[in-house]
Amino acid sequence: MESHPASRNDGRTAGRRSVVPLGLAVVRGASMRPTLAPGDRLLVRYRRTPRPGQLVVGRFADGTVAVKRAVEQRPGGWWLLSDNTADGVDSRHRGVVPGDDVIGVVLARLWPRPRRL
Repeated sequence: MESHPASRNDGRTAGRRSVVPLGLAVVRGASMRPTLAPGDRLLVRYRRTPRPGQLVVGRFADGTVAVKRAVEQRPGGWWLLSDNTADGVDSRHRGVVPGDDVIGVVLARLWPRPRRL
């Protein structure tokens, strides 16, 4: 008797694959020093809800996309701050970032010195 993928009882659905939504980001500017430097390449997991303290890629209301630290969830979205508060623009200037505009969570720096973040 032939087995059909849809009839297997192993939790998988025929024809569907689980795809982890990963991407890359490049750091521009010094707002995340000393954690990140201009030119660092980052591995980003898209469609993931951040936890306070994690680095994220977020889109501010003016359309600027930036790597920032998710400090806390507030009514209306996330409060994102620069690690280097003397440089860069963050929620102190632009306000909260809606959850849908937190594009992804930074998992690791890939280059120049790979490490988990």
